[in-house]
Amino acid sequence: MLHEIDAVDWHSLPGHPDWYDPDRAARGLRALSEAANPVQAAEAGSRLGGGGIVHGHSAAVFPAAVAATPLLLDIARRGHPAARDTALGLIDEALSCYPHDGYTRVAAPDGTAVPLCCAIAHHLRDRTDFLAGLGKRGRSLLAEAAAHWRFEIRECVADGGDTAAFGLLAGCLPEGVHAAEMHLAGDLTVLSALSLEYPPAEGSPEACLRVFARRPGELPPGAVLFPAECGDRVH
Repeated sequence: MLHEIDAVDWHSLPGHPDWYDPDRAARGLRALSEAANPVQAAEAGSRLGGGGIVHGHSAAVFPAAVAATPLLLDIARRGHPAARDTALGLIDEALSCYPHDGYTRVAAPDGTAVPLCCAIAHHLRDRTDFLAGLGKRGRSLLAEAAAHWRFEIRECVADGGDTAAFGLLAGCLPEGVHAAEMHLAGDLTVLSALSLEYPPAEGSPEACLRVFARRPGELPPGAVLFPAECGDRVH
């Protein structure tokens, strides 16, 4: 566990210089991974919540929280019960807090500039079985993550003046009309109105969206959509 924590260059991660403390991130995670009782877990959580991955007093989250989330999930799986509770609480806080202006996104491997909350939610969905097995606490985190949905376009068909976009949906797109960010090859386009036309069948991520007043050529395969409201989250 310590090797995985030390493999992250916490000083290279961006963060508001008045609030983000990379040493708190690294030391807090090390301490939490080794915590053997509630006092040690609380002390480690205080470091992480006081400028390591979030700044609890000002309700701000840092890009370091995205790198820390899979590590916190590993601590929750392997560590002391008090460390597990602290780790899950920190993830919950990171998902709820807003980032400072200029530090609102992280780069995905494909170059997409993903809002912090959506990147954290992606890590949570990767551990669905583990979190669901924790009971109410884990299911609550998964429910929060579901609101930060992601849709990858696979194929589009014209439907009157709109477009039916077929693809893969992660998370849960609520009923109603929503705005979305569309990312492709480093470019970002705002789609002002879309809705869920057909939800995924149980056990399948395949879904269909109706994108209003857009032509199929404007929605290329491989483009990824995120909630526009997530991109607007600024502390």
